[in-house]
Amino acid sequence: MKALVVFPNREALVAASILGEVAVLAVGDAEVKAASGAASTIYRIQGDPRDLGLRIGAFLQIAKGYDAVVMPSSKAARTFGGYVAQKLGAPFLVDAISLAVEGDRIKAERYVFGNKAVAVLKAHPPVILTVAPGKFLGEPPKVEGKVVDLSPQPSAIYKTVSIEPKASGGVRLEDAEIIVSAGRGFKRKEDLALAFDLAKAMGGQVGCSRPIAADLKWLSEDHWVGLSGKKVRPKLYLAIGISG
Repeated sequence: MKALVVFPNREALVAASILGEVAVLAVGDAEVKAASGAASTIYRIQGDPRDLGLRIGAFLQIAKGYDAVVMPSSKAARTFGGYVAQKLGAPFLVDAISLAVEGDRIKAERYVFGNKAVAVLKAHPPVILTVAPGKFLGEPPKVEGKVVDLSPQPSAIYKTVSIEPKASGGVRLEDAEIIVSAGRGFKRKEDLALAFDLAKAMGGQVGCSRPIAADLKWLSEDHWVGLSGKKVRPKLYLAIGISG
């Protein structure tokens, strides 16, 4: 089978290599560099990687002939995946933890019910999918490939009105070995200093539940942990003031 990686990173490239021959849709020099040596073809587009309209337009130009579209798990990838899955009439499988080819179908597994069970999904190509972080480790096979330059028109189905810098707390919870996560049990924003002090003493990072980031906006979204936030796998996770 032939897999096309969009928003390329190491884990998406490793996952795609399980399915067969790998190509990459790369917007900007950083994505070209990430895919270098891991794809038989790199479709290179000059532009802002955050411009989903440009990325969708490029994808629709080259989509024919690919059995799977593989992406890392991110908000941008899920938005992109939803649009192109609808356009192609293809299934969209989110946060796969394993991949395989069974005959003429693609098999994927993913966690369900709050990671308490595993669902097994099988679908005929084309399939759009994202891969869960931390599940496709190692390095992708080395491949000698070519670079093809594209000059696509932005898709009419997704219009980028403006691109604004995102406020960031400067944390990467995906890499943290210790996380102190705060919830609505903290009655005031100032009380979060207790969580930060504890995390600092333990050499960890501070996470939070959805209400703290999305509703109260006491912390930026890069602190948000959960099914709708960051997927994390620390060695120690302390949930303080969080119900459920």
